[in-house]
Order: sequence, then structure tokens, then C-alpha cells
Amino acid sequence: MASACSCHYALADFADNSREGLIIKKLLILIVLLPLTGLYAVEHVYETSVTFHGFSWGTSIEEFVRNAGNPVSQEEANGLVSLLWENIEVHGHITYMLALFSPAGLQGGTYFFIHDTLDELARSYETLRQELLDRFGPTGFFYDGIIRELRPYDCLWNLTGGVVHLKVNTRSGDPMTLWFSSPELTRLITGNS
Repeated sequence: MASACSCHYALADFADNSREGLIIKKLLILIVLLPLTGLYAVEHVYETSVTFHGFSWGTSIEEFVRNAGNPVSQEEANGLVSLLWENIEVHGHITYMLALFSPAGLQGGTYFFIHDTLDELARSYETLRQELLDRFGPTGFFYDGIIRELRPYDCLWNLTGGVVHLKVNTRSGDPMTLWFSSPELTRLITGNS
């Protein structure tokens, strides 16, 4: 036992009194701390698939209505059928929900958020924006101007599974909208193939 202690003290003396000792101390610290960095270096994986109201693209109108309930209105234009629901709760807010269908099924949808005050609108936007950032990752397409009440707020995620677009324009009095678009609908709207 005495030899183990004397060896420990000899190593400590060597480490304190020489350049090699400093190198050994640094290596020991690296050996101890390096595995710990792996615990914090986990890369966050963001979602790339996009659905609307829990439904995958291509879901039939019948299945959507069976699960979401009867819409308050229905229209058809440019080969798309749009169905509108009211009083749909999304992220703790009451919304109108518009779903778009082609003959191939669900292609997109929009939530129109109802707010009583500009403060409520701003808080709602920031909360929802953060939830979407946490889910889909960072986006370079959002504006946060100095005169916030005069600028539109936009966040856009162009993902492999579709597009997600959160927008509010307090200048024009538009409601906050959260739009989801399938790749097919996005190509139809933008004209890109």
C-alpha cells in the first residue's frame, strides 16, 4: 500500500515540476472531459414530413370529413375543392380551417387564427413561431422589424414533404394564417415542376 501512495506522490511531483507533467495533466483532463462532450453534441433532427390537421397528403375528402366533422361551406375552383370549418382549436387557439382537395385527395390547408387584440396576436405569433422552429428547424425567411406593428411577420419552411408558412400582417389587418401545402400543390401554385 505504501508503494502505491509513494508512486502517486512521485507522479504528482513529476507533474508539478516538469513540462511533461503539464502535458500529462492536460491529457488526463481531456481523457476525462472528452466523453462528456458527446452528451451535449447530439444534433437535433427536425421533421421534414408535412401533414395537415393530422392527415397525410392524398387523404380523401370522405375520410377527412368523417374525422374532422362536417364543414360549414364547400366551394370548387380550378379543379380544387375547398372545405371550411369554424371553431377548430389549434395550439390552444380558435381558428377557421380551410382544407384543399384535388381528385388525388388532400393537397393543403390553412388555419385562420382569431384574435381580439394586437397584443394577443403578437403573443400567439411568437409562441406558434417558436413551436414551428422547434419542430421544423430554423428558417431564414422571417422578418422582425423595429416597427413591429407595421411589418408583416413571415416564417416559411420549404421541406421535402411540403411547405409550412406562418404569416401575419398587422398593417393590413389580415388574420394570422398557418398554411400547409403538399409538394404537388406547391408546384401548381409556383409553376415549378
